[in-house]
Amino acid sequence: MGSETFLEVILAILLPPVGVFLRYGCGVEFLICLLLTVLGYIPGIIYAIYVLVG
Repeated sequence: MGSETFLEVILAILLPPVGVFLRYGCGVEFLICLLLTVLGYIPGIIYAIYVLVG
Protein backbone atom coordinates (compact mmCIF):
# COMPACT_ATOMS: atom_id res chain seq x y z
CA MET A 1 0.00 0.00 0.00
CA GLY A 2 1.60 3.24 -1.18
CA SER A 3 1.41 6.61 0.50
CA GLU A 4 -1.33 7.79 -1.89
CA THR A 5 -3.51 4.80 -1.04
CA PHE A 6 -2.86 5.29 2.67
CA LEU A 7 -3.96 8.92 2.49
CA GLU A 8 -7.04 7.98 0.46
CA VAL A 9 -8.02 5.32 3.02
CA ILE A 10 -7.63 7.79 5.89
CA LEU A 11 -9.83 10.27 4.02
CA ALA A 12 -12.28 7.47 3.23
CA ILE A 13 -12.68 6.82 6.94
CA LEU A 14 -13.13 10.50 7.83
CA LEU A 15 -15.05 11.69 4.75
CA PRO A 16 -15.80 8.77 2.44
CA PRO A 17 -16.80 10.71 -0.70
CA VAL A 18 -13.62 12.81 -0.59
CA GLY A 19 -11.38 9.74 -0.65
CA VAL A 20 -13.23 8.32 -3.65
CA PHE A 21 -13.29 11.71 -5.39
CA LEU A 22 -9.50 11.99 -5.21
CA ARG A 23 -9.11 8.68 -7.04
CA TYR A 24 -12.03 8.66 -9.52
CA GLY A 25 -13.20 12.27 -9.82
CA CYS A 26 -16.90 13.01 -10.13
CA GLY A 27 -17.88 9.65 -11.60
CA VAL A 28 -20.26 6.85 -10.77
CA GLU A 29 -18.12 5.61 -7.87
CA PHE A 30 -18.24 9.05 -6.25
CA LEU A 31 -22.01 9.35 -6.65
CA ILE A 32 -22.61 5.89 -5.18
CA CYS A 33 -20.34 6.69 -2.24
CA LEU A 34 -22.08 10.03 -1.68
CA LEU A 35 -25.50 8.37 -1.70
CA LEU A 36 -24.40 5.64 0.71
CA THR A 37 -22.82 8.21 3.02
CA VAL A 38 -26.02 10.28 3.08
CA LEU A 39 -28.11 7.19 3.80
CA GLY A 40 -25.71 5.93 6.45
CA TYR A 41 -22.18 6.85 7.37
CA ILE A 42 -20.91 3.28 7.88
CA PRO A 43 -22.05 1.97 4.46
CA GLY A 44 -20.28 4.94 2.86
CA ILE A 45 -17.05 4.06 4.67
CA ILE A 46 -17.29 0.39 3.72
CA TYR A 47 -17.94 1.19 0.06
CA ALA A 48 -15.15 3.78 -0.10
CA ILE A 49 -12.57 1.41 1.36
CA TYR A 50 -13.79 -1.40 -0.90
CA VAL A 51 -13.41 0.81 -3.99
CA LEU A 52 -10.03 2.24 -3.00
CA VAL A 53 -8.32 -0.94 -1.86
CA GLY A 54 -10.03 -3.47 -4.10
